[in-house]
Amino acid sequence: MKWSWRLGEFRGIGVYMHATFLILIAFVILSQWSARQSDGKTLEGVAFVLALFSCVVLHEFGHALMAARYGIKTRDITLLPIGGVARLERMPEEPLQELWVALAGPAVNVIIAAGLWTLIQFTSVFTPLEQLGVTTGSFLERLMAVNVILVAFNMLPAFPMDGGRVLRALLATRLEYMRATQIAASVGQSMALVFAFVGFFTNPFLMFIALFVWIGAAQEASMVTMKSALGGMPVRRAMMTDFRTLRPGDSLQRAIELILATPQQDFPVVEDSRVLGILTSRDLMVALQQRGPDALVGDVMRRDFLSLDVNDMLDAALARIHAAECCITAPVIQRDALVGLLTAENVSELLLIVSALGERRTRNSTVA
Repeated sequence: MKWSWRLGEFRGIGVYMHATFLILIAFVILSQWSARQSDGKTLEGVAFVLALFSCVVLHEFGHALMAARYGIKTRDITLLPIGGVARLERMPEEPLQELWVALAGPAVNVIIAAGLWTLIQFTSVFTPLEQLGVTTGSFLERLMAVNVILVAFNMLPAFPMDGGRVLRALLATRLEYMRATQIAASVGQSMALVFAFVGFFTNPFLMFIALFVWIGAAQEASMVTMKSALGGMPVRRAMMTDFRTLRPGDSLQRAIELILATPQQDFPVVEDSRVLGILTSRDLMVALQQRGPDALVGDVMRRDFLSLDVNDMLDAALARIHAAECCITAPVIQRDALVGLLTAENVSELLLIVSALGERRTRNSTVA
């Protein structure tokens, strides 16, 4: 994820902090200082936020390590102001596997809360619940309470929370996967409407949660629908076969001419029938500003690019394109030769065509 800094790594999974996370830290420092005017209390507030997000990281590692048991890798874990995001290469397709992966995260918070409760039993006295607040009460007890809240919130049956995936997994044991997703997404969006209605009269923050849940449910349903539509289709069905290439010795002026003459934006760089790199339109513009039009393509092209085989499945290829941070155009190779280019736009166009043909068949069947 862009604008993220690497904090460390565990089991081959990198942990990153997004730049916006610093906004949260700054907000805590300002709010604590304005309320208490105390260095000690301000530092305690920052320490509490860091402890909380350590629990969030452990929650995400719960998902990641459980997914690893089923052969699913996790690309990375990123800390955001709204929580943590573990980027799994894919979700398990077996309902029971998805169930265990979804439950693993909240289970970590349950273990943390139980450990803190045991520690408090032996080290201090419990503060009455009515005296607990974001900044008041025992540090350990507040951390325990937050972990309990994390479990309760994440188990709400709504995407993108873990509870939505648990609901989908349970439904998928009896129903077709896409139908289970549609029902789980509808439940989540219904819950979002309730949150929005209650939040309008009580707490505006609930309206933010409602928007988050609504969008998450819609995206999950859309993604599964797309995967179902693309199921069994090879890359060759969507790849672009009418394209232009560049050579490492070409000047950037040649790339400018191709961009102006064709709808193509990214160009594979080929030499001796081998793809050596990709020149993206964004890299071209930066290079023109820094080096001018006489610079060579070979000095500017990206060498870290994603390539696909012509027989790869489209759904898996699209997921790899979305996950790739190098560029969004993937050369398609057949027997070591470049035969096409694939972008997310190609796949979207294919989906529109498939949808239109499906609607036509439906209308014809109805008339018949």
